[in-house]
Amino acid sequence: MSEQRLFPELETDRLKLRNVNDTDADFIFKHFSNEKICEFLYDEDIFTKKEDAIELIEWYNDPEGKGYNRWIIKRKDSNEKMGTCGFHLWDRTNNIAEIGYDLWHEFWGCGYMKEALTAAIESGFSNMKLNRINAYVALENKKSSNTLESLGFVNEGIYRDKHLYKGKYYDHYSFSLLKKDWNRQRLT
Repeated sequence: MSEQRLFPELETDRLKLRNVNDTDADFIFKHFSNEKICEFLYDEDIFTKKEDAIELIEWYNDPEGKGYNRWIIKRKDSNEKMGTCGFHLWDRTNNIAEIGYDLWHEFWGCGYMKEALTAAIESGFSNMKLNRINAYVALENKKSSNTLESLGFVNEGIYRDKHLYKGKYYDHYSFSLLKKDWNRQRLT
């Protein structure tokens, strides 16, 4: 019998999520070198060369061993790569991790990210045995805040000066989702 994976491949009605790998370098570079995608990502400089994408892929290599991951989000019908999501900053003592996500702008407003995050959240609570999932959103990123709230995340306030980016500090909303709230919401 095989051991349960912390970061398995996931599938939804319209999407497949699989851990990032070497075949994703071109997509990762295109994605994170796009100013529209990176507009509110104040924790990383915009990619300027393909090596940046390769470094990111190497960072997320071996998610089971490292305890953090990034899934590539793909459309089932076309296999088109659309974005990424995943967990990092896993506090195994307190069963808390942070979730991060991004989606190619042509797919915004179609419910894809909510669908992907629903699968990722369910996996985090069941496979990683999380009790709490954190998410941080730039104050100006209303679409992201709305997505989190639609999933049951609670806005706990402003995390002041969360990221130093290009010489300026940026505040972020601090969101959380507890397992008991997720389970209660799924029952209704």
